Formats: sequence, C-alpha cells, structure tokens
Amino acid sequence: MNARIDRIEALLAEADPAAVELVQELLALYGEGLGRIMATVGEAEATGLAADELVSSLLLLHDLHPLDTRARVRSALAGTSAAVVAIEDDLVRLRVPPTGCASSAAAATTALREAVLDAAPEIARVEIDQTPVIPVESLVVRRGSEAP
Repeated sequence: MNARIDRIEALLAEADPAAVELVQELLALYGEGLGRIMATVGEAEATGLAADELVSSLLLLHDLHPLDTRARVRSALAGTSAAVVAIEDDLVRLRVPPTGCASSAAAATTALREAVLDAAPEIARVEIDQTPVIPVESLVVRRGSEAP
C-alpha cells in the first residue's frame, strides 16, 4: 500500500493542474460516498471496517475514522512497554523504560515512532522519553536494614 501511495504522490507532483484538480474532485466524491456508508453502519461495524489497514487509511483521509487519535495511538502501542504521557495537537509524548543496549533502544524507539505515525498520520512529532524512573521507596533508608 505504501508503494502505491508513493507512486500516486510522485505522479501528482509531475501532473498538470487540471489532472490534480480531477484527482481532488474524485477524492471528494469517494469521500462523500464513504461518509454515507459510514453513516449507515453501526459503531461495531465501523470499528470492524477501520481494523483493515487500507480502509483505515481511507477513513483517516476523509476524517471518518471511528476512533479518535488517542484511541488509535493507545491501540498501536498495546503490548509495548510505552506509556502515553501526552497527546497535544500534532505531538505525542511517550515514556518507555530504558534498555541496556543502545542499538536495541534505537530500534525500539524507531518502531514505536512508526507505529504511532501509522496509526495517527495527523501526528507530526513523536517524542520518546527513556529517562529511568527511580521509585521513591528505593531512596528511603529503611530502619530495619541499617547496619549496626
């Protein structure tokens, strides 16, 4: 699918203005039809349709996706160690526990970033904080464990 989108974008970049206008009108027509379809299906069916990668991208293109940005980001991060700190305008901030190896940390942050951007293309930036969080209780001296 990404190859097809890349090809379309390349063709549009080379197209004359009339061809670009034709594509815009076709997109508007298909978007209106898709909107009518989405208006007739129930919430469960809409969510089921949105689970398909191609349909999801079309729904996003026409601002018809049944899930909001936060829900799509959380779904994309399910099963990972990432926690959503904030979603603000076009920015998602994540916190992940630090890993021991720099190369695996880089691969993990790249994968997280791609997952968020795939699920929510309206997001322009993903910031990932890997600062270790030290539990407060580990900083407290326990009376029973003090050396005599």
